[in-house]
Parts: sequence; C-alpha cells; structure tokens
Amino acid sequence: MSDTVIRVENLGKKYTLDHQQQERYTALRDVITNTAKSLLTKLNPVTQNSKNRAKNFSEEFWALKDVSFEIKQGDRVGIIGRNGAGKSTLLKILSRITEPTTGQIRIKGRVASLLEVGTGFHPELTGRENIYLNGAILGMSKAEIKKKFDEIVAFAEVEKFLDTPVKRYSSGMYVRLAFAVAAHLEPEILIVDEVLAVGDAQFQKKCLGKMEEVGKEGRTVLFVSHNMGVVQTLCTRGILLRYGTVVSDETAYEAVSTYLQTLEKSGSQNLLERTERKGKGEIRLSKVEVFSSADWTSTTIATGRPAYFVFHVTKPRPGMSCIFTLYDQYGQPVTNFNSSVRSYQDTGNLDTSTKLVCEIDEILLIAGIYRMNVAIMSNGELQDHIEGAFSLEVEEGPLRGRPVIPSGYGSIVMPHRWSSPVAVPH
Repeated sequence: MSDTVIRVENLGKKYTLDHQQQERYTALRDVITNTAKSLLTKLNPVTQNSKNRAKNFSEEFWALKDVSFEIKQGDRVGIIGRNGAGKSTLLKILSRITEPTTGQIRIKGRVASLLEVGTGFHPELTGRENIYLNGAILGMSKAEIKKKFDEIVAFAEVEKFLDTPVKRYSSGMYVRLAFAVAAHLEPEILIVDEVLAVGDAQFQKKCLGKMEEVGKEGRTVLFVSHNMGVVQTLCTRGILLRYGTVVSDETAYEAVSTYLQTLEKSGSQNLLERTERKGKGEIRLSKVEVFSSADWTSTTIATGRPAYFVFHVTKPRPGMSCIFTLYDQYGQPVTNFNSSVRSYQDTGNLDTSTKLVCEIDEILLIAGIYRMNVAIMSNGELQDHIEGAFSLEVEEGPLRGRPVIPSGYGSIVMPHRWSSPVAVPH
C-alpha cells in the first residue's frame, strides 16, 4: 500500500559464536607438562587435532528468525521484549548498520537513528561539524541544515561546547546532541533505542515530548524501551519479540499486557534454566523466595505486614550486592532496594553467604500483583540480571490499624493521620 513506509519480510539474522575452553592458571609444572605434550603431538598429530576441535567449537545463533510486519506512515511503534529478544538487532538492520542473513526490508523515506551513544558522529569533529555531517548523510542540503541549526543547538543545550570535538563530550552531552540532530532534521522515520536512559530525567521528558510531536506530524517513530509506561503513553502500536520472533503485534496496551503476562509466568521457572539474562555470570541468581514471617513458614504477603525477600546465589564473592526493583501491573517501577546501601541495622557478611535476605518491616504496597527484576553485582560489575525473576502477589491488609481500600490510583500506601484542629495553622 502507498502509506506503508517499512515492510519486513521473513527477516533473519544469524551470528556464529566461537567458544573456547577457558584455560586454568598455568604453573611451572603445567609448562613442563605442555612441553612434553607438544613433543608427543609431533609424534601423533591426529590425536592432538581431535582434542583441539573438542576444545574449540562454533555455534550458530539466530538473533532474529522469520520476522515479518508492515509499518505505515505516522505509526508510533514500541519494540518490546526481554534482554536478548532481538530488539536492538532489528533496529540495526532497519538502520542499515548491519545486513540481514535472510529475508528483506523495504523502507520508503529518510531514516534517522539513535541506537548507541555516538552513533553517526565522528569523534574528531566538533559538535557544529557533526550536525552538518549528519544532515548530509540524511540527504539534506546545507541550507536546510542551517535553517534547523539554532533549533538543534537550543534543544541539545550544548552552546558552550559547539566548537569542541565531540570526543571530549560526556555521554549525556553526546546523547543530547545526537537526539537533537536525529529528531530535528525532519526524517520521515525516527528510530530510537533505549540510549535515552543516559540523559537526565528532565532531558528524557523533553525527548519523549519531541518524539510525540514528531509522530503527530505524521512521521513514523520506532522506539525500544523497557519502560512499559512510556511505551503505552508514546506508542500507538507494540511489537513484542521473544527469542528473535514476533509473538505479538497489537496495540501498545495489548502488547505490553502480553509481555507482562509472560514475565509473570517466567517467575515460576527454575532461574538457573533461564537463558534471557545479562552479566558476567561468575555469580548467578538461582532462586527467589518471599516469606511473611521470620521462621520462613508463611508466604502470604499483605499490606502492612512484614516481608522477607530471600535471594539464592551460586557463588558468593567479595564485594557482592543485590539490587531488585518491583514493578506494578502496568510495568511501572514502584520501589527499589540495594544491599550496597546499608544502615547500622544491617547484619551479616553478604560476601560469604549464598543467601541474601532483605527484611521489610511493613509492606506499603496496595493489593495486587508485582513483578521483580533482580541484579547481582560484584565490585561494581554486573554479574547477573534477570527480568521477571519473581512474581509477587500482595493481599489486602490493614496498615497500622487502618484498613487499606484499593482505589485504582497509585501502588504505594503512605502512613498518615487525619485531624480536625480548632485552629488551622497558616
């Protein structure tokens, strides 16, 4: 159809992963042994070659497989899914950064992409020069770029550093200028990955407003984000990817609902079997348990009652910490806990135990189902991160003797008092 600006047909992207068996620490005796083995290799090379093949092997990995959809002019599409679902790979192919292995894409109109910090920028050139360079890449004339120049600079808030090479920019400055260029040079299609998370909250809000404005002007927006609230607010349509395939292509609200349901189901799986995770993997989260009593017997969590969150890990390491965030049924983050931020009341050595326990005196959540994302850190390095690691159901309960009535507004209950003083303070 004439108003179709992106058509994707049977798209697939394959990567070849090379695996090499990790070598252990080499001592002097190992050097002597290896020298002897090398002499034996000359005598029997066939046997040694077969051993090397066992050590080193390749594996095919399909980041995308049989992906097909059409996007029409003016669509605002949220691409959602867990880590490793193929979201960023899809955007890179649509941006012509990488070529597909199978299938084809057809794009009508100019495409501006913001996928990673510094995408499309030359580090040695100044901010001013990169604005003109990006405009030229988009096929714009110098006069067209000049017409938008002041607007771009004002939006990015980098006037003082306009004639400084961008390699000296902070990541936040980089993103501000890159987004300003991508959004203001009037592309027919704007593609934005979650790189906006680098900027501060005020700038993120400004970017989202600009993307909404771009969509209302009849231009097409493709947006990847883990913030489901933003996806539902900004986008009219949602495409849910799982293991590189499209599992849902509906309205943004319906796609987000399907996504959250899959996260809730995955919370009951054995976490060690989960493949959709990030981190170095030297420490892995194996199980999450939640109790409402210190004797670890009751699992009924209710508003106003205590809760004990237990995180089981495979190998404790020095500097280990646990961070977890609870999300409501709309995918919005509600509250966050971080074991590295400790108080005088905290006890135990978290570096030596395979169980990390977070104790909460009173659950201040209203009744409902909450999803948990968990990250395990060690000395500032991400070891393991799992989305939807656990699904928590909070039941109705009194808070400090007061019944809590769910109203549909908000997720947190704040302890408070009511009074009717004779003299109201001014």
